[in-house]
Amino acid sequence: MSQTRKHWIINVVLVLILFAFVGVSVVPLIGAFDETQSSTEKSTNARSVSPSSDLKSKLENAAQGYAQVLQREPENQTALRGLLETRLQLLSLGAGDVKSVIEPLEKLTQLNPEETRYAVLLAQAKQQSGDKEGAATAYRSALEKKPGNLEALQGLVTLHLSEKRPEAAISLLQNTLNTASKANKSQPGSVDTVAVQVLLGKVHASQKNYTQALSAYDQAISNDKQDFRPVLAKAMLLKEQGKVEEAKTLFTQAAALAPSQYKDEINKQASESSSPASTPTSTPKQ
Repeated sequence: MSQTRKHWIINVVLVLILFAFVGVSVVPLIGAFDETQSSTEKSTNARSVSPSSDLKSKLENAAQGYAQVLQREPENQTALRGLLETRLQLLSLGAGDVKSVIEPLEKLTQLNPEETRYAVLLAQAKQQSGDKEGAATAYRSALEKKPGNLEALQGLVTLHLSEKRPEAAISLLQNTLNTASKANKSQPGSVDTVAVQVLLGKVHASQKNYTQALSAYDQAISNDKQDFRPVLAKAMLLKEQGKVEEAKTLFTQAAALAPSQYKDEINKQASESSSPASTPTSTPKQ
């Protein structure tokens, strides 16, 4: 696996670690990599006599075939998706360049303006390739279509923090919360306010603004007393601050509220020794 590939995975994993409980189980692009890598591993295990170079050659030929189709039919979405998938698979093998997925993603975004996942994927690819301005534009484009898109919010917040602009991240989330009521009236459920509040708390915690972080978690808890996410986020922050007994009560409460698939992880978080509060830690979200 190439250093660039490793660096990309590490960066996105760190993003997932930083922003927990906010409504996104995986970043789509990494999800795509994981799926293609998994299928590659299965294929390799099933046919161990076939070297990875053969698979790489087949993928390169497939990508070339899709590219030829697109020369004749530049808006052929089947070919665009096929080209994107094969290039993602090549990246999972350590071949190719992140920039190779940008062109098909740009076209798919143009052809599917309401399908924000393409805009988010495009933003992630541009961010990783170093085009932060282009990434921000793509994230904002997704948020214009769907103001509550958590993947876009998470990505743009991460971008702001990477540029040492926490106030911009906080302002983005506050504005989303301020307009959530109107958005949810026109399209019910379009903004997960609890998730946004928890993300806001995580940003405050990452800046060591613990009073503001706890306030955001408390607000989220008061908005939905049956949601385990803000309870768990608050428990983890209290544990990091050394307030073990207060945290223990909240961990118990979070485990009682959480779906069964998250109970073991919550109990694991509760039993692990605390560390000084610095940046937030992560578990997946419902």
